[in-house]
Amino acid sequence: MSQNLTRRGALAVAGAVTAATAVSSPMAAFAGTDTPLKDLAAAKGLRFGNAIGIGAFKDPKLKELMIRECNVLVMENELKMYVTHNNNATDYNFAPADELLGFAEANKIPMRGHNLYWARDEFTPQWLKSYDFGAKPKVEAERVLRDYIKVVTTHYGERLCSWDVVNETIDPATGEVRDNVFTRILGMDVLRIAFEAARENLPKTELVYNDYMSWEAGNEKHRAGVLKLLRWFRDKKVPINALGVQSHIGNGFDLLGGQVNQWKEWLDAIVALDYDLHITEFDVDDQRIPTGDIEQRDAIVATVGRIYLDQMLSYKQTKDVIFWGMPDHYNWLQGFTPREDKLPLRPTPFDSNFEKKPLYYAIAESFKNASPR
Repeated sequence: MSQNLTRRGALAVAGAVTAATAVSSPMAAFAGTDTPLKDLAAAKGLRFGNAIGIGAFKDPKLKELMIRECNVLVMENELKMYVTHNNNATDYNFAPADELLGFAEANKIPMRGHNLYWARDEFTPQWLKSYDFGAKPKVEAERVLRDYIKVVTTHYGERLCSWDVVNETIDPATGEVRDNVFTRILGMDVLRIAFEAARENLPKTELVYNDYMSWEAGNEKHRAGVLKLLRWFRDKKVPINALGVQSHIGNGFDLLGGQVNQWKEWLDAIVALDYDLHITEFDVDDQRIPTGDIEQRDAIVATVGRIYLDQMLSYKQTKDVIFWGMPDHYNWLQGFTPREDKLPLRPTPFDSNFEKKPLYYAIAESFKNASPR
């Protein structure tokens, strides 16, 4: 495969995907089946799922979709500190997260925790940003973080199968650890403390570092920074099991600009450190596809999504494929990266009527062709 996913190459493949109704199309073979993605994934030792938020959760059609298609779920915002611990140093709010977990447990769907420490000041509660850490700020900062992680993790115990412990701590502009309320006092040591606190309270749960570095040109510093961080974790014997690769492909970049060879080299370096991989926040951003034609846009989204997923699933360390909101109208990108022509984005396997799109069949084919885990 060429070094980059070129526009010409992707459009050529997209032309084939557009003919999804043709007998020769690999997706057409799946179009007539009713096999849910969760079953195709499970057959290879994988999990397929979605992020759900308490607002969209009120939609009964969304619940039906999650039950039919998903064998893993994650909460979108309900376990972030600005929800669970937003008001002051003593108040906690677990009601939204408890409701979502209750749904997952009632339907025997494993659920991931997201996240214990979002390393960005803009998503930190105001009370914490103005908190007086006293005469011994390092001691107090560590106590505050450990106490928070203990309260949250002991509230749920082993009911959550996996946790994103630290989220987005690498600054993509520099490749270095972000400056935030805790690093200004504890430096990088805050990352070790977060994982150690999680492991102390969750001795059996998978612990994950989650970040949004991607395969497009322009992500080189971000990728290098994450690899450097994971090597630091390994050298410091920090208890981390896996890397969460968010996989918002095309978000802010040319969707057809994937650096396939460089991405492989980077993934090779990650798995060489003995970490598992998870696709934690998948979607395929069609903001910059110039045509408004739905058939063409869907074909390109399916093509690029299939190329990306095939590469990720070529690693047996990849265990989860989780979308960050589906169907299309429940995906976060609708408000975050709107198209210039004001048309709705189409970044997920289901349209706003909960109907399957070409991306659905591309995912199905990728699962079918994946090696068993």
